This record gives sequence, structure tokens and C-alpha cells, in this order.
Amino acid sequence: MADIESRSGNPATSGGRQESGVRGRTTIADGVVATIAEIAIRETDGVHSVGKGASKALGAVTGRVSGASGKGRTVKVEVGEKQTAIDVDVEVEYGVPIHELADRIRTHVIDAVETMTGLEVVEININAFDVHIPDEDDEDGSDDGRSGRGGSRVQ
Repeated sequence: MADIESRSGNPATSGGRQESGVRGRTTIADGVVATIAEIAIRETDGVHSVGKGASKALGAVTGRVSGASGKGRTVKVEVGEKQTAIDVDVEVEYGVPIHELADRIRTHVIDAVETMTGLEVVEININAFDVHIPDEDDEDGSDDGRSGRGGSRVQ
């Protein structure tokens, strides 16, 4: 049987259990692992958004599961024959203990990726790059005394 090649341009990899007597090879593209991880991260309470900059903007335009590969992806993965490593940038909700959130993210991602792919998750690097403050979404551009632009801060 021929290997199934990755359409993402990334090397195709094999996963699954070798001891089960499978007649052939299963390949899992990097994009598949990235999509599974991204969904698990977004479903974790305390995560406001995944990715930053252009990746975040692309994710917002294309939706939760873009199916896009490689470029612009908000979760970066490296997939080997039996293992995978994952890097992600997250914006956290204000008030959420980041160290506890990171533990929950790791648990959700490991459960989802290992269950769906059979690959062992050996590393998940989480970069909390920003804190989402709910009031910032509601600002109407008025000077509320915090901006430091004109006017006195106190009265």
C-alpha cells in the first residue's frame, strides 16, 4: 500500500498503534493536529482568543476551524512518526490564573490530540501574550481619564 501524502506541504507522518497488526500506514498531516489542538484550546474556559497579529486576524475571518494549512495558522505543530509538539499564543481573560489556565489547556489538548490521532503529545508551549479586559471592547472613544490624552486625570 502506498503512503497517504500530506496535502499541507508538510511531511506526512505515521501515527497509531503498531502492535495492532495494521496492514498499511496511516499518515496525519500537521494541519490535522493543529486543528484538533486549536479547537481544544478555544473550548478551554479562560481563553479569550488564540493566536496574535496576522494569525489571529486570519482565524477570526475564517472561523473556528479554518482548515487552512501552515501559513497563518494560530497553532504551530511539529509532527513526527509517533509524537507531536505544539506551540500556541493565547490571550487570556482578566482574572484567570494563567498558570492554572495553562494546565487546563495542556490537559484538554493532550486528551484531544492523543485520543484522535494516537500520537503522543510530548510538549505544549503556551505563550500568554495578552490579557483581555472586557471594558476595552465597550469603549466608545470618549476620554474616561485613563487615556492620558488631554484633560486632567483627577478632578
